[in-house]
Amino acid sequence: MERSYEIRIYPNARQRELIGRTFGCCRYVYNRVLAMRQEEYGRNGKSRGIGSYMTQLPVWKKTDAPFLAEVDSMALQQSLRDLDRAYQNFFRNPGRTGFPKFRSKHAGRRSYRTNMACVPDPRHVKLPKLGLVKARVSRRIEGRVLSATVKQVPSGRYFVCLCCTDCPEPEAAPGAIAVLGIDAGVHDLMARSDGVKVANPKALAKGERKLAREQRRLSRKRKGSASRRKQKRKVARIHERIANQRKDAIHKATTEAVRESQAIAVEDLNVRGMEKSRRLAKSVADASMSEMARQLEYKCAWHGRHFVKVSRWYPSSKMCSCCGHVLEELPLSVRAWTCPVCGASHDRDLNAAVNIAREGARLLNKADGTAGLAGTGDAKASRTLVEQA
Repeated sequence: MERSYEIRIYPNARQRELIGRTFGCCRYVYNRVLAMRQEEYGRNGKSRGIGSYMTQLPVWKKTDAPFLAEVDSMALQQSLRDLDRAYQNFFRNPGRTGFPKFRSKHAGRRSYRTNMACVPDPRHVKLPKLGLVKARVSRRIEGRVLSATVKQVPSGRYFVCLCCTDCPEPEAAPGAIAVLGIDAGVHDLMARSDGVKVANPKALAKGERKLAREQRRLSRKRKGSASRRKQKRKVARIHERIANQRKDAIHKATTEAVRESQAIAVEDLNVRGMEKSRRLAKSVADASMSEMARQLEYKCAWHGRHFVKVSRWYPSSKMCSCCGHVLEELPLSVRAWTCPVCGASHDRDLNAAVNIAREGARLLNKADGTAGLAGTGDAKASRTLVEQA
């Protein structure tokens, strides 16, 4: 099993300068090889493999680009591998992935990837060429470090992402717990089939007024001036704070849901289609429904839980969880309704979560511990979950 850890680092002045030079050298190598490949393709109708261009790096260091020898050589090689992957993605999916573009110096997010990184203690990260860099390691790093990505976000902060392999496989929680159905929404971040509702922090709505004020100030700054760069960083920090608030709420909600259940069922929503609505686009984007489903899926794999997606066409909101009666229509403005057959009163989101849990249990029983399951469950455990649901 592989895991990734994002750690904030605090490089000193010398290390920040070296990181900036590494960004520039990786961009220089990427753009130079991209131009060479385009020229060769236009002249011969084909270009060489990426391995032949990597052999040019030592030659460039000794001739017209001696500054390349000052930075990490593995970062330069990884930059060329990224270019080769961009070519492969383009030829495999030409309609979906665009042709590789030249990298700009003024990009908001800059990064490079390297190897041979380690975490010797909770306060430092050791990186090639940089040495020991101050860091805030909040959790124990498990497994063997494969690669490290050093990045600088638009707010000016630095992070390192460690990709680790050979991580210990988690064990499934003992005992059979019912399948937990989760209904994602805009007003509430999630409604669970056990009756728990997690409120949506609405980070964008709360910080939108301050963000608009700072963006107006940015528009009045002269382009290329130092005051514009400072104001641009202020706007970036507001964006980062909004994203961090949203990310923190989703991580807490998904972690709690996975720990308290042995199987998770969610609805396969068409989030991209919902974001095209003029009235709901901003609220849907602020709720981050796709990110919540993604976190639930990989956290279920981490902790040995089952994970299943229910079809978006399943009438989870319009179906009565007591008698099974399905309404002909149910507008989004109706948040509570009463079943005309059995008279049961339902909260729209909680009722949908209960129906999602039952449909997820049926799908798990149909899969019988083989296809479509995330985790380490078997057929017996799958049947037990269905019986408990």
